[in-house]
Amino acid sequence: MRFFSPLRYPGGKGKLSYYIKSIIVENSLHDGTYIEPYAGGSAIALELLLEDYMKNIVINDYDPAIYAFWETVVNNSEQLCSKISTTKISMDTWNRSKSIINNIHENSLLDIAFSTFFLNRTNRSGILKAGVIGGKSQSGKWKMDARFNKIDLISRIEKIANYSSRIQVLNYDCVKLIEKKIVNISDDALFYLDPPYYVKGQVLYRNYYNHSDHIEVMNAISKSKIKNWLVSYDNVNEIKEMYSKFRKKTYSLQYSAQSKVLGSEVMIYSDNIKIPTNVIGKYSSDLLK
Repeated sequence: MRFFSPLRYPGGKGKLSYYIKSIIVENSLHDGTYIEPYAGGSAIALELLLEDYMKNIVINDYDPAIYAFWETVVNNSEQLCSKISTTKISMDTWNRSKSIINNIHENSLLDIAFSTFFLNRTNRSGILKAGVIGGKSQSGKWKMDARFNKIDLISRIEKIANYSSRIQVLNYDCVKLIEKKIVNISDDALFYLDPPYYVKGQVLYRNYYNHSDHIEVMNAISKSKIKNWLVSYDNVNEIKEMYSKFRKKTYSLQYSAQSKVLGSEVMIYSDNIKIPTNVIGKYSSDLLK
C-alpha cells in the first residue's frame, strides 16, 4: 500500500480509497473536484489527486491545528521541510509542541503546523491528545522516532506541494461549509463526509460531536443541493436512524488506534449516487432505506 499523506490519523480512511475510486468511475466523476469537510490525514484526497482521478481537491478541517498543517504544506512547504529536517526528535521538542498546539492563538502558523506534525508522528496511533510512543521516560520497546522517517516524510510533503495549484485548504465547520456554499460544487464533484465517530469521537479527536451535532450534519447534507455525497460512520443504531431515508452499506474496517481490530462501519449514499458492486472493506452488506 502506497502512503501519500505525511500524517497518521485515527480512523483514517486510506483503506477505502479503492472504493471511492470505484464510486468515481461508476458515476463518471473523473477530473472533477473531491471535497472532504473532515479532512484529517487527507489520505483519500491525496491519492485521488496524485493518481489523477480528480482534477482538484478541497481539504477542510475545523481543527486549527490540522488546518495549519495542510495550509503550510500547500503554501509554505520549504520552511516546514527545513524545520522537520533540522529539529531534534526529543522529549524537549515533544513538550514544546504540546504547549504550542494547546495555545494555538499565541503561535505562528508554521510553528503550529510543525507541532501538529511532530505530535502526530510521535504520539500513539497519531492521536494529538495521546501520550508519546515509548512513554515520557522513553523506556518502551518502541521509541518516539519509530514513525518518524524524516527523508520519506519530507519527500511526501514536497510531492504534495507540487500540486498546490490544485489544492484548496479551508478551516470551516462542516455545516457552515455546506449551508454557506463556500465551495462551488458542480455536478462532477464528490463530497465525502467522515464525521467524528458517534461513540468514540471524544477519545480520538480534539473536535468531537454530541448527538445534536450529528443531526445538524445530517440535516445540512440531506437538504443541500449537492448531488454526489457519501457519509461514513461507526455502525450504530443512532446513525442509521438519523439517515433512515437513505441507502446504506455496512462494512468492516481494521482500526489502527490502540489495537488492530475489525470495526463495523456504515456508508450512506445520496440518492443520486450509483453504488458500485464491489465490496467495501473486509465485507459489506446492503441495508434498506
